[in-house]
Amino acid sequence: MLAALLHGIVLAFGLILPLGAQNVFVFNQGASQPKFKGAIPVVITASLCDTLLILLAVLGVSVIVLSVPVLQTVIFSIGLLFLLYMGWSIWNSDPANLSQKEAAISPKKQILFAMSVSLLNPHAILDTIGVIGTSSLSYTGSEKVGFTAACIVISWLWFLGLAIAGKVVGNFDTEGKLLKVLNKVSAIIIWGVALYIAIELYNMF
Repeated sequence: MLAALLHGIVLAFGLILPLGAQNVFVFNQGASQPKFKGAIPVVITASLCDTLLILLAVLGVSVIVLSVPVLQTVIFSIGLLFLLYMGWSIWNSDPANLSQKEAAISPKKQILFAMSVSLLNPHAILDTIGVIGTSSLSYTGSEKVGFTAACIVISWLWFLGLAIAGKVVGNFDTEGKLLKVLNKVSAIIIWGVALYIAIELYNMF
C-alpha cells in the first residue's frame, strides 16, 4: 500500500510539474486577482478536471473515448478554438491596475478557461491516460485506491500552491509590470498548445 501511495505521489508530481498552459493559467490568476479568494474558482476547476481525468484513466473509460475517431476530432476541434480565444483574451488583458475588478478575469471565465486547458488539451489527456492509467494497471483493490488518491491529492495541493505563489508575486508586483510579461508568456504557451492540437487534427485527416 505504501509503495502504491509513493508511486502515485511521484508520478503525479512528474506529470504536473512541467510548465504547461494549465499551470501558467492557475499561477496567473493567483497573481492577477485583487484578493486570493478571487483565484479559488480556477483552483477548484483545475483540480476537479484533473481528478476527473485521473479517475477516467484509472477506470479505463478515457481509452474508450479516445478510440472513437469522430469524438476525438470533436474534442480536439473545440479545444483548438477555445485555446485560440483564450490566448487572445489573456494577451490583451491589462493587469496594470490591480485595484480594479475589471483587471481580473471573472469567475465564469476562469472556470471556462480552466476547463478548456484541462479537458480539451490532448497533452494532458494523453499524459493522464498513458502514464497514470497504464501505471494503475499494476495495482488492484486498496492499492489501486491508494495510488489513485495519491495522484488526486497531489493535484489539488499543487494547484492551490501555484495560486498562492502567484498571489505572493502579485503582491510584490503592485504596478503589474511582471504580470503583463506573465500574461504574454501565458498566451504564447496557450497558443503553442493550440498549434499542437492543430497539427494533431491535420494528421487525423
